[in-house]
Amino acid sequence: MVAMGSELFSARSLLFVPGDSERKMEKAAASAADMLLLDLEDAVAEPTKPAARGLVRAFLDRWAGGNRPWVRINALDTEHALPDLAAIVGGRPGGVMLPKVRSRGDIERLDNYLTALEAASDIPLGSVRVIIVSTETPEGLFAIGTYRDAPRLDAMTWGAEDIATAVGALDNRDDAGEYEHFYQMARSLCLAGAAAAQVVPIETIHGNFRDPEGLKRTATLARRAGFRGMLSIHPDQVDVINAAFTPTAEEVARARRIVDLFAANPGVGALGLDGEMLDVPHLRRAQDTVALADRLAAK
Repeated sequence: MVAMGSELFSARSLLFVPGDSERKMEKAAASAADMLLLDLEDAVAEPTKPAARGLVRAFLDRWAGGNRPWVRINALDTEHALPDLAAIVGGRPGGVMLPKVRSRGDIERLDNYLTALEAASDIPLGSVRVIIVSTETPEGLFAIGTYRDAPRLDAMTWGAEDIATAVGALDNRDDAGEYEHFYQMARSLCLAGAAAAQVVPIETIHGNFRDPEGLKRTATLARRAGFRGMLSIHPDQVDVINAAFTPTAEEVARARRIVDLFAANPGVGALGLDGEMLDVPHLRRAQDTVALADRLAAK
């Protein structure tokens, strides 16, 4: 099933950019990233957060491209969240990423803040959209299935670092370098939670930006699992991610054959193609592939 937010939100690569570096923001703007995520949270040291807000707002004010940059603000339970929002909303960001979500109440509270700031800035109400990082707090793990119809929500992603700290872990990887079961569970919960909310699931970062082969493998497996895009921490990762989340010509051709086959046989629930029995779930996946290919071709 196509997620409700997918018509509005179809980014394959979401590139984090430190909000305290004008140089890095300009460099990121020249990349092929589908979305820029200007970061006011973890990438910005505490003493420089006020200055970073000013740099991010100035960058938004002079943006002349298509998809407007988004901004990762600080968590709602910090002293920085409201100043972040007050600084950036008038710059008309495409949306905000809300980290360290604890419950649906956090999204509703953010919606109230955004509505007031949009009204004060004469911006259409509801135009600033929301992505949440759904797995960074213990409370958030238990709330992850409660976001259906949450205001402004277009996508959900996950992260393994903050939750590892929250539970007192020394590391979140096993001896082979793979995520421990607990963090694999968090990833799966994010995927299921996004499906339950009918929004777009986004894979977390691949931390080693000098490992294109590992990134390609991670991104390919993420798309296979159901994620629609992936976070990036360096411009060099963008092309690999975009390629991994773009259907191949062969995939699109087969998907169109499946769609055409069912269209030619209305009312039939199961059909054979190339020796394989196909039913409604196969049709829906094929329709998703065709729709994604058409959206990318229209860019």
